[in-house]
Amino acid sequence: MPPPELSEGQVRVGVEAAAVNFPDVLFIANRYQMTVDPPFVPGSEFCGVVTEAGPGGAGPAVGERVFGSTTVGAFAEQVAVPATSVTAVPDGVGAADAAAFGVAHRTAYHVLRSVAELRPGQELVVLGAGGGVGLAAVQLGRHMGARVTAVASTDEKLAVAGEEGATNLVNHRAADLRAALKEYLPGGADVVVDPVGGELSEPALRALHWGGRFVTVGYAAGEIPRIPLNLVLLKGVHILGFQFRDFATHAAADMARNEAELLALLAGGRVRPHIGARFPLDRAADALRYVADGRAVGKVVLEVASSQ
Repeated sequence: MPPPELSEGQVRVGVEAAAVNFPDVLFIANRYQMTVDPPFVPGSEFCGVVTEAGPGGAGPAVGERVFGSTTVGAFAEQVAVPATSVTAVPDGVGAADAAAFGVAHRTAYHVLRSVAELRPGQELVVLGAGGGVGLAAVQLGRHMGARVTAVASTDEKLAVAGEEGATNLVNHRAADLRAALKEYLPGGADVVVDPVGGELSEPALRALHWGGRFVTVGYAAGEIPRIPLNLVLLKGVHILGFQFRDFATHAAADMARNEAELLALLAGGRVRPHIGARFPLDRAADALRYVADGRAVGKVVLEVASSQ
């Protein structure tokens, strides 16, 4: 395909690495909340070097290493994005780590810090704890002083969640989730983070104590759960939702604070994404299938520069 056109206020980035996210799969399947007319280049998360700046607006200098996100277009040797959508890569952070950091860790941090208002010493349950957002929530939840119960579909994913600080590990395919959560959390959970949906949501919500917070982030299971509202009434719980676009619009002050705090964690080496698989650019379809099939542990990265 020809290089992407550069519009006013945009920068062109020579992509070094790109990360695969589940919404990339949904875009291709035309099952996301918004649609993109084909043909299009998939990919929403990248790291690279600014090679050109369009007219108008201040932004990163040519030659600066940046990471950022876009709706589509990242699975390519070049991507053109608004200068305001990229961030300078801190010294000492590699391209793969920077590419894999943005979407998952930002989502998890905004959810825990602002939506769930997680506090030190609280009990946090993370569904889909082997995936990008889930594993980031485990990692950041421990950093914030919570006690984390990780729920995932394989022992391999749970082993990584344990390495990232989860105290309790639940394989929902090998054990009854409701019973396991009741055993581990007899006093109930303070917060549930759910990027999965489907049949896991209701038993996780039942694990909350009175006044607990349930945050719905996505539906990787492919099914939007139907929660009996009498549970909400009887348990006095709060069901909350998170979506990047709306959060940026309605919680701008929180977002700015959270972004600064999270970038400091990355720059200080206190938080790094777990990269479970790497593919060259010409195997992007295999990488997408790997994520679609639920095989990913942490993040999946395309090493773009090595395939040019």
